[in-house]
Amino acid sequence: MSVSTSLWSFALVVGLLTLTPGLDTALILRTSAVGRRRKAWGVVLGIQSGTLMWGALTSLGVTALLTASHLAYTALRWAGAAYLVWMGARMLLATFRGLPATGDDDGDLLSGKDSVAAGWRQGTLTNLLNPKVGAFYVAVLPQFIPAGTNHFAMGLLLASVHVLLGLVWSAVLVGFARAVHGWLRKPRARLLLDRITGSVIAAFGVRLALSD
Repeated sequence: MSVSTSLWSFALVVGLLTLTPGLDTALILRTSAVGRRRKAWGVVLGIQSGTLMWGALTSLGVTALLTASHLAYTALRWAGAAYLVWMGARMLLATFRGLPATGDDDGDLLSGKDSVAAGWRQGTLTNLLNPKVGAFYVAVLPQFIPAGTNHFAMGLLLASVHVLLGLVWSAVLVGFARAVHGWLRKPRARLLLDRITGSVIAAFGVRLALSD
């Protein structure tokens, strides 16, 4: 397999994965839809930073230890599940305390301020505390590294393809969310959005906890 063939093939696989709705999609849409554009892009950059880190760790063989050690995988899985359930529960509980006009108490794990740094921390934590991302990279990435190439450099290149596709799709999501921002400024619409997003995030946490 040539380098170019490897890149195109990997792009097809992770492209389909990127388009599949999931936790990342929910976080980006919700953060952007409530008018926090800087924080939304921080979430996007955090998620992609986590993806690049998983790619680098896989290329170095570190994540193979995660899949080989049941204890390490279980510990990370429970940590990720607890994080997601807590974040989703806080968001849901905030909706039952009323309809905040300012949106400062939005149930996020971190500050409700519209800052790139807060979004980046949230996106990075969400990605790195999901061991399934690491397991995916361990299972898939080595298959696309051509023989005779530098594993670390090629692994980073492949992960960069995933990051690039993620950035493009995230830009579409942010644009869509901004388009419906006017409607979501209504208190009841905001309440509905937070309850849906909180439920999705908490459900992902429960699913992660119960998965094998």
